[in-house]
Amino acid sequence: MTPRFRPATRDDVPQVVALLSDDILGAGRETAELDPYLAAFDAMQLETGNQLIVAEDADGRVVACYQLIFMSGLSLSATRRAEIEAVRITASLRGRGMGARLIADAESRARAAGCGLLQLTSNASRADALRFYQGAGFTPSHIGFKKPL
Repeated sequence: MTPRFRPATRDDVPQVVALLSDDILGAGRETAELDPYLAAFDAMQLETGNQLIVAEDADGRVVACYQLIFMSGLSLSATRRAEIEAVRITASLRGRGMGARLIADAESRARAAGCGLLQLTSNASRADALRFYQGAGFTPSHIGFKKPL
């Protein structure tokens, strides 16, 4: 299957939320109420460096998604970077090359935006995802921290 990657629309939000919910971690942290997700999508559309990308199959169904956030900074000799978040692939397509296509799409968009670094975080309990990211050329170079506010 050759997916078509494109910027998400507001109409895609329910399908993206379904992808976010379709794993052991997402099942416990995502909600069925769409209003907060729609509000967040609207806010993302106002942020120039924040993109939600979806992949659709030949029938127009959303089968994968990721968020790409562009950041300028002074570190690493002022290297512009992109952060990839919320990477999800429908269960029936996992392990069939969709992840590599998704990462290639993100890399292409990041390069086009002048980025010299693509970074991500992944939950430490996602062993399969950690193996995939390392196989895709990502280096586990940092330890991430989160603090609820």
